[in-house]
Amino acid sequence: MTRLFTAMVTPFDDRLQVDYARAGELAARLVEQGSDGLVVAGSTGEGAVLEPGERLRLLETVVARVGDRATVVASTGSNCTAATIALTREAAVTGVHGCMVVVPYYNKPSQEGMYRHFASVADTSTVPLMVYNVPGRTGANLLPSTLARLARLGNLRWVKEAGGSLDQASEYVLAVQDTAVEVLSGDDSLTLPILAVGGKGVVSVASHLVAADLRRMLQAHCAGRVGEAAAIHQRLFPLFRGLFLTTNPVPVKAALALAGFAVGPPRLPLVQATEAEEQTLKAILADLKLLAG
Repeated sequence: MTRLFTAMVTPFDDRLQVDYARAGELAARLVEQGSDGLVVAGSTGEGAVLEPGERLRLLETVVARVGDRATVVASTGSNCTAATIALTREAAVTGVHGCMVVVPYYNKPSQEGMYRHFASVADTSTVPLMVYNVPGRTGANLLPSTLARLARLGNLRWVKEAGGSLDQASEYVLAVQDTAVEVLSGDDSLTLPILAVGGKGVVSVASHLVAADLRRMLQAHCAGRVGEAAAIHQRLFPLFRGLFLTTNPVPVKAALALAGFAVGPPRLPLVQATEAEEQTLKAILADLKLLAG
């Protein structure tokens, strides 16, 4: 089975307050369009600028709206092990089905430090974990040998790999073989290549706009219709790249507005897309017939 998770944006109103009603609407829309699961308050969800109370209320909102139809995963990781443990416990109370824990950022731990960090969270968590490796944001890379140790802890369910290396993705698949851990692409543009080496799905940004197409691509690959999957990948590739023409989630928030489902601006220190960036996105969306109206 392949899985389509959406890394959900967090809607804000004109005063940059969390728009919980819009978040519920977005969650329902994403599931109705084909997402199997939602990752809430991660990088795309601007979790770094959410207050603890905002994060928990956002999780409660999403669980209440789609928790009976989709897997809801809360982003609870930080560069402090004790804080990560505490937030993971609090998130579990909201009814989420899992928690995503990022490789600790800024303090750049050793591989042993990473292992002990994740093991400590796993030992105390009542829900399954998703390990998130994204060296471009954290400054540290979880090696396949460390993942192999983590995969045998028993409470690890997924690993979101956004290291940008197909070689490492291949090694990740080998590292978790004979375990229940699934390797998911953390980059839309590498989803199909990672599926080809044994990955099981994606935590997607593009699925805010093209979930049905992505689902067809996953299903086609799983059924052995490789040419069909490749054709979908090639058609969507400009969108995959365009949604990262500047820092995520700035482009996807702009694209959603252009597609007729506004979710508000990002919070500082992120700023809205420039006019030139919007024009680039508008051209991509027009080619895919995704513009509102």
